[in-house]
Amino acid sequence: MIFKNLQLNIDIEDPLFNTLYPWRIKKLAERHWTPVEVAKLAADYLVDKPNCKVLDIGSGVGKFCLIGAASTKGRFYGVEQRQKLVKLSQSIAKTHQINNVEFLHSNITQISFSAYDAFYFYNPFYENIDNSLLIDSKIVLDEKLYSTYSKYVENQLKKTPIGTRLVTYWSRWTEIPEGFDLEFTAYNGNLNFWEKKF
Repeated sequence: MIFKNLQLNIDIEDPLFNTLYPWRIKKLAERHWTPVEVAKLAADYLVDKPNCKVLDIGSGVGKFCLIGAASTKGRFYGVEQRQKLVKLSQSIAKTHQINNVEFLHSNITQISFSAYDAFYFYNPFYENIDNSLLIDSKIVLDEKLYSTYSKYVENQLKKTPIGTRLVTYWSRWTEIPEGFDLEFTAYNGNLNFWEKKF
């Protein structure tokens, strides 16, 4: 019912969508997982043509990708370094027959952006510098890692073609290279929509 409603563009509240997840994951939703409404807005912007390949940089439990795949004609790919979260995302996609989504167990530095058309970034590296509400104990607190990952994303985005779309949510913008113009913003400046102009 949840995914059928998304396919029919019927609004879904976050508490209902989050019933797909175990309690431990639900507890982290407000801080770590993209809200449904945000995910729909971002996905609608990023998918500007059928089969557009969207990469979610740090997909967590796959919420953005699952919502985007159900509500658009795009293909969604989530990269996540925690294998348990990747398996959980894959299981939900399989159970609900969401076929235009794929979850990759990898570190972002192993991913080439050239295989994708558009990008979603919900500040996935912030855990490396803030331990106030960790997902688990697997991530190392290290400002150098935060800088390394942000620089990698910036360098990969530099190589993307003109017209590439990017959505950032709760980002410091450090990963956005010159050439990306801010098209519009929402949620008090926390959700930002970008397009590469040069």
